[in-house]
Amino acid sequence: MLKEINNSLKSLNQKEIILYPTDTVWGIGCDATSESAVAKVFKIKQRSESKSLIILVNGIEMLKKYIPTISNKIIDILNTTLKPTTIIYNNPIGLAKNVVASDNTVAIRIVQNEFCKQLITAFKKPIVSTSANISGMPTPKSFKEIDVAILDSVDYIVNLHREEINTKSSTIIKIGDNDELIVLRE
Repeated sequence: MLKEINNSLKSLNQKEIILYPTDTVWGIGCDATSESAVAKVFKIKQRSESKSLIILVNGIEMLKKYIPTISNKIIDILNTTLKPTTIIYNNPIGLAKNVVASDNTVAIRIVQNEFCKQLITAFKKPIVSTSANISGMPTPKSFKEIDVAILDSVDYIVNLHREEINTKSSTIIKIGDNDELIVLRE
């Protein structure tokens, strides 16, 4: 795993795009603080930049660097959830402008996958995670379902967990007015 982390780090540090296993499906990723890298992800997915992307962080401390105000209710959810949970936060800071939605929100998940956690810890910055498919096409449930156009367009493909089949997606929660939680996807 160390070799894969080092190879991925090299690509991320050069603003390149990686294809990697996450705690849900295979993801296309890059430095979430680099506008040029994020633009490449949108191009690969053939997706409009008006659609937002999910950002992965390694824990609550990293999350707080980009989301300065997090309620205790959210902290409790993050500390107790067993399922991958993506939360849409208001007013992020320090991220590439093109990962932030037009309403000034961003979707962030604390990863549970060990490879991702170690990669993000070594990178010291959040990374983008969007499903490894062209926009509008079905999400691949395994590495072998990933379209050759995606495989050919990324700079580095992580050589781990290629035989696994993953059918789960993350729960998505939006923080509404008065800190109410709205479940968008279970």
